[in-house]
Amino acid sequence: MVRDTQRQDAMLCDSPACSDDRPGHAMTLIRLRLSAVSPRGWVDAVVTDSSDDGRLELTEWRTGAVCTVWHHQDLGGSLPLGCPVALHDAYSVLAVGRHRYNVAIV
Repeated sequence: MVRDTQRQDAMLCDSPACSDDRPGHAMTLIRLRLSAVSPRGWVDAVVTDSSDDGRLELTEWRTGAVCTVWHHQDLGGSLPLGCPVALHDAYSVLAVGRHRYNVAIV
């Protein structure tokens, strides 16, 4: 998976109404659109851990590899342990049903 080299900058957000478009913050239409038209890059996973600082631990279904993602809001309440998700590593998009989140892959 792609690792976000600007992870530390992205994690400085402390506002729930953040308008920043870096990974882990607000979803831009271009990021959403690119992930939707790029079928390669999606990885099926399950949520295996969450923390109130916005981190989610995901375990890939096929390989068992573990990946951590971050979002400026705590998603743990919305994504319980065992919740199936899909992660597009090229565009840092986390898909949960019809919902899409811009995440930082850490």
